Amino acid sequence: MSQKQVAVVGAGILGLAHAWAAARRGHKVTVFEKNDRAIGASVRNFGMVWPVGQPPGEALEVALTSRGLWLEFSKKAGHWALPCGSLHAAHRPDEWRVLEEFAALAAGFGYDCKLLNREQTLHMAPGVNPQGLLGGLYSSTEVAVDPRKASAALAKWLAEAFAVTFCFSTEVAMIESNGRGPVLRLRPAERILQPFDRIVVCAGSDYLALFPESFQASGIRLCKLQMMRTKAQPAGWRIGPHLASGLTLRHYQNFSVCSGIGALKERIARETPELDRYGIHVMASQNEEGEVIVGDSHEYDREIEPFDKALIDELMLRELSKVFSLPDWTIAERWHGIYAKPASGFVVETEPLAGVHVCTAAGGSGMTMSQGIAERFWKKQSL
Repeated sequence: MSQKQVAVVGAGILGLAHAWAAARRGHKVTVFEKNDRAIGASVRNFGMVWPVGQPPGEALEVALTSRGLWLEFSKKAGHWALPCGSLHAAHRPDEWRVLEEFAALAAGFGYDCKLLNREQTLHMAPGVNPQGLLGGLYSSTEVAVDPRKASAALAKWLAEAFAVTFCFSTEVAMIESNGRGPVLRLRPAERILQPFDRIVVCAGSDYLALFPESFQASGIRLCKLQMMRTKAQPAGWRIGPHLASGLTLRHYQNFSVCSGIGALKERIARETPELDRYGIHVMASQNEEGEVIVGDSHEYDREIEPFDKALIDELMLRELSKVFSLPDWTIAERWHGIYAKPASGFVVETEPLAGVHVCTAAGGSGMTMSQGIAERFWKKQSL
């Protein structure tokens, strides 16, 4: 395979994943990012690489590929990535029934999970609240990365290890074809770059600006989430694996195979309709510094406002304290993120022009899916 010229628009995690996949195949890669660094959904998340939350089949396979690539990056670049696994804690009988059912089905679908009793759960996960705890479901495949540092570290490593060129603070005004291949027009003054062999667009806002008709036809929805981060926990205390609550069982598609999920959803809707109103399900991860990231909520499309709701934070902290136990709940930081969600599947991929591939809207699973999505795409290319 001869070296080709590849442009990637967007230096979020999807764009960086495509840059790495192309570069390790020997292509000359240039990344264009309109901001001076990644500031969107790629840095505003839990830092969870979360295969267990993906539905069985292709999505799970892509997530497991991503997991392996994150660990490869960590080893080669010396960047922190912790294969911590995950634990879903059950504090209600209907939650435990769903975990039991999923554990019985998991191996047949390709998940590596096992049920833990109350004592085993507390031994593995000090961050679980023992009050009312029935047990948990442990999965070995999840990885923790620091979302505030991972994108910058990956970009730095790609520049050093693969000579990937990064053009930050550089906005792409237009992509068009001149007969020899797709070309970029950059702001200011819409200067034209020489044709590339392949251009990959990996940002929802850029997709909207560059190909508005294709974007409108894509069915992409926007989702806003609110999250928080505690101060570093004292004396090096760790929560154990990534933590998820019974509320989370109604959020991820993998649990839809369980017959008990309907009753669980009905009970939550009856007892706490305010949680469904704001799409709240609580999870926790911990970064290298010992800070615990907690959340989150889900508001869609016209419900999205630029102003965060104190009520959402209060509801999340109320539910978090029921199922998790931290030595220090002091909140050091609050923020919101907005991500693009596909109408179906786990990503939007389209070819609006010859030689131009749009890959966006990983649906809140960018850290989990991006590396595998990019690998899947570049394996198929004849470049």
